[in-house]
Amino acid sequence: MIRVAILWHMHQPLYRNPISGVYALPWTRLHALKDYYGMVRLTEEFPALRLTFNLVPSLIVQIRDYAEGRARDPFFDAAAAEAESLDPSGREFLLRYFFQAHPDTMIGRYPRYAELYAKFRQDNRDPRHGARHFSAAELRDLQVLNQLAWVDEFWLAEEPARTLAQKGREFTREDQLALCAAQRGWLAAVLPEYQKARERGQIEISTTPFYHPILPLLCDTNVALEAQPGLPLPREPFRFPQDAREQLLRARRLHAEVFGAEPKGLWPSEGAVSAAVAELAAEAGFQWMASDEGVLAKSLGAPLSRDGRGAAGSELLYAGYRLETQHGPLACFFRDHRLSDLIGFVYSRLEPEQAADDFVRRILANTAPLAHAGKDALVAVILDGENAWEYFTLSGRAFLRALYRRLTTTPGLATCTFAEAAALPLRPLPRLAAGSWIDANFNIWIGAEEDNRSWDLLRAARQTLAEHQAANKNGGYRDAYDDLLAAEGSDWNWWYGPQHHSENAAEFDALYRSLLSDVYAHLGRTPPASLAQPVARELASGAEFQAASDWIEPVIDGRDTSYFEWMGAAVYRADPRTGSMHGKQFRFSELRAGFNGEAVFLRLDFTSLPQDLEGELHCEFSSVSDHGLVLGIEGGRITRCQLDGGDAPDIQAVLHNLLEVRIPRARLDLAATPSHLRLRVGYWAGGLPTEMLPAEGSLEVILQEREAMQSY
Repeated sequence: MIRVAILWHMHQPLYRNPISGVYALPWTRLHALKDYYGMVRLTEEFPALRLTFNLVPSLIVQIRDYAEGRARDPFFDAAAAEAESLDPSGREFLLRYFFQAHPDTMIGRYPRYAELYAKFRQDNRDPRHGARHFSAAELRDLQVLNQLAWVDEFWLAEEPARTLAQKGREFTREDQLALCAAQRGWLAAVLPEYQKARERGQIEISTTPFYHPILPLLCDTNVALEAQPGLPLPREPFRFPQDAREQLLRARRLHAEVFGAEPKGLWPSEGAVSAAVAELAAEAGFQWMASDEGVLAKSLGAPLSRDGRGAAGSELLYAGYRLETQHGPLACFFRDHRLSDLIGFVYSRLEPEQAADDFVRRILANTAPLAHAGKDALVAVILDGENAWEYFTLSGRAFLRALYRRLTTTPGLATCTFAEAAALPLRPLPRLAAGSWIDANFNIWIGAEEDNRSWDLLRAARQTLAEHQAANKNGGYRDAYDDLLAAEGSDWNWWYGPQHHSENAAEFDALYRSLLSDVYAHLGRTPPASLAQPVARELASGAEFQAASDWIEPVIDGRDTSYFEWMGAAVYRADPRTGSMHGKQFRFSELRAGFNGEAVFLRLDFTSLPQDLEGELHCEFSSVSDHGLVLGIEGGRITRCQLDGGDAPDIQAVLHNLLEVRIPRARLDLAATPSHLRLRVGYWAGGLPTEMLPAEGSLEVILQEREAMQSY
């Protein structure tokens, strides 16, 4: 028998600001409206289906806040506001946030929404500029359509959503209020639907440490060196295993309160495990725990066999394991990384039936050696159960129905929960290596400069809390500890460092620092001044960054020849809100950098036509060695091009409406791949540097082979 155990992981960090009580971002409400309810409701259509849903406690708390009317959500208030009464800041708020949805599958689903988005793009996505051009009727359509885009498919078949979706445009104030009024009832139905599915015996509900922390790092940040030797670490280690234990115990208590029974299973945040975490999990009463195949390979000290198509044929991978701990045995499961990622990153680009066929075909092919030998197989598939559906049409429902139908009707296949899998014969696991489901290490959350700074701030607050407790000062301790545990969540460091960037990075950064500041406030201490400064360096000016995603080959003509020619380049965009400061006009608006196998490319955009430039543009490059490119400018034309003080006829540089430059990789000592290149551009006039982009730090580009950048 081939058993397939699927776990859908549902998670949002705690968005409630501890000081104001206001929800800093709307994602819990929006995903609860679009994904959490329908994902479990769909199981009713397939009685033989068995699934595991992992509900993070911090998510449950927020869903209950919304369902019971306790959540203060300015995004909901903006959706419900009368369009004619909005002041300029209210109009800007709508334009800044209400287009944060997938352009094709969510915005494009509603023609009127797509029209409004096109108009916003014509305004260069500038909320201040757009606020002067959108009428009240257009803003009200935006308010309604943004909410409809996040409504579950089941509720779109009911009133008032059905009529509003059919209407499509020219919504009335009554339409707007009806849609807003329906949301609380929909939100209140989410958690009961999970309970009903659990009582039917179709699903298991597992949990995660309360605020979704990286448990191994709470126990000891030095464990990161086990997974990645030589990784730069914070100034002092963070070692508070008691916090890891508390996160687990609080998760179990809330789960029992909401669902009437303690959870059997634990999905550690980001699949992050270690030997110490296994002991804590077994001690807390968990029967099973799961992680990624990369951790299994490290634990066994053996590579998992794969063919050229990525098919896993290893008997080691398709099995459950038993780890002996001081507190008894703990079942351990390890997800098939490739199968899980196919759902998360690839299948949205295929037709639903084709994608489902491919998934089942791969399972059968991967497990064929075991089936031919008369052996059972357990295929663990674990992934995010919410974000992927933004990229699928109709929230992925056609794909899920096709997938579930095949999993429950294909001979030799059966689905099971992880608790059911834990009751099967298990292989002994000699040791559990430290790592997560991302590259079997912790590099996303520690090691980069910003990550380490955030750990330093966290440790300082935690040490202050410990000293307060040691002095038997109980006043404020409980509330301070609550904030501290929330600040231990993984999501803050997910957005710090070079790996990930978000349109809401500033909100995440501010919320993290608010949690730590509130720790000090509850203890009667003044928060350190460092908490008033953004952890993310690029946020000091409110700038935006986008990492390179593909090779490029632009035409070097100083013009915006094609939208596509710079697609794939890294982008640093200056904060549009800082167009002037103390009367000074800034010339630079955007810096782009890209590459291919032969050259590095640079593009500089200006706030106005550069025909009056007189001086020099200094382009600074840092990689294996440092290089300086100087472009002499007279009357808006390039008159001199020098690299490291010498003429550079092999470098193309053209200034017209914008600056475009092509530099052979060898001139910057970038023959090796991958290579890290940092650059910035300065404008010198009258012998003085008058402007620099980025204003702080550099734009960093990681030069990789094209295949590595297009792995998914």
